[in-house]
Amino acid sequence: MSTRILLVDDHGIVREGLCSLLEKQPDMEVVGEAEDGQKTLDLVRELVPDIVVMDITMPNLNGVDATQQTVSKFPKVKVIALSIHSNKRFVANMLKAGASGYVLKECLFDELVQAIRIVIGGGAYLSRQITGMVIGDYVERLLTDANQPLEILTDRERQVLQLLAEGKSTKQIAIVLHVSTKAVEANRRKIMEKLHVHSIAELTKIAIHEGLTSVE
Repeated sequence: MSTRILLVDDHGIVREGLCSLLEKQPDMEVVGEAEDGQKTLDLVRELVPDIVVMDITMPNLNGVDATQQTVSKFPKVKVIALSIHSNKRFVANMLKAGASGYVLKECLFDELVQAIRIVIGGGAYLSRQITGMVIGDYVERLLTDANQPLEILTDRERQVLQLLAEGKSTKQIAIVLHVSTKAVEANRRKIMEKLHVHSIAELTKIAIHEGLTSVE
């Protein structure tokens, strides 16, 4: 039986290339593609893939939060991060969210195939370039660090924070989330209260620092 794969990346050319290569594997089948975390959740619910190959920095809902929600709601679905980011915080956040693998985009395609086969077999996979980051108790210490301000936000508040940091207006956020502008404004006020900040600029700085979005 083929491994059913959902590809998630905000760049169409990346998805197209990966799809073409994965479809050549005799034991793999690409069942869907998504360009952001919100669409990912919809497709995971509809398709129930075996593996989600997940980008991290995406609009509307980032890969970390999409991974956390996928794993919590669909525990049989495995997530492998495929990212340009080798930064410690991105790696740690994805592992904490429940990803079973982390592959860097600079790696060769064969490494992604290897990661998929290891993870579907019940294992975990990290690119060699980032393995050193998890030696000893580093990740455990990082993930239990109390100084993580976003831990106190709800899933919806995290998504609103990301969208604000991406420069979207209240009206645009309301459209993305299918809610009223008043609901968005209420979320924004609550986020500011919880994080003890007083401007969108401060919120944006926190979102970038915590890996919700990127300046790239």
